[in-house]
Amino acid sequence: MTGSLLEVIALNVRDAVAAEQGGADRLEVVADMAADGLTPAPETVAAIAAECPLPQMVMLRGHAGFTADADELDRLRRDARALAQAGAAGFVFGFLDEAGAVDLAATEALIHGVSPLPWTFHRAVDHAADVQASWRAVRLLPNLATVLTSGSPKGVADGLAILKGRTDAGDGSIILAGGGLKPDHVPDLLDYGVRAFHVGSAVRPGWSEPVDSRLVRRWRALIERD
Repeated sequence: MTGSLLEVIALNVRDAVAAEQGGADRLEVVADMAADGLTPAPETVAAIAAECPLPQMVMLRGHAGFTADADELDRLRRDARALAQAGAAGFVFGFLDEAGAVDLAATEALIHGVSPLPWTFHRAVDHAADVQASWRAVRLLPNLATVLTSGSPKGVADGLAILKGRTDAGDGSIILAGGGLKPDHVPDLLDYGVRAFHVGSAVRPGWSEPVDSRLVRRWRALIERD
């Protein structure tokens, strides 16, 4: 990997191959972006693994919200086993309780379910009732690779101050900046010390269109200007 990490959302093999051609370091593999990303089929992960060597961080999320009951956790653990066998390198998940706090019991149950593979806590952290408390809870969890965050539920443009605060607090190494990420945000984020970036709609004309390797290549060059 080069100086900064570039993660690209992939829905299928075509996206994955284009992301690799453009210089991405890893994929976030999801289904149903109308719901902001749900668990993909194992067949999708296997098909990508057969055609693309990039590591796949695979979404574990059964519905558009951030809560999970015992039945859903059981389903997600079963999904994780099948997805790991299909070629997943790690997973993306994270849960809030009804009060908007990090649901440590649910999150830890799934951490154990995917162990020893690494995982990313997704943007649920930005939707917590107390963002500072949610970060304190998440950063201590085992096998955590990155936290996908924009700093704000509204996106990176509104969350830059929060992201700077997190890097100032020593969390820069686990921040994966994404969610409304625009090219003009990158210089500030690099200045803060952020070195991992997540793009989805920014590297395709629309969610009904495939990833464009040329756009990925532009992001690759952009995040290396540090």
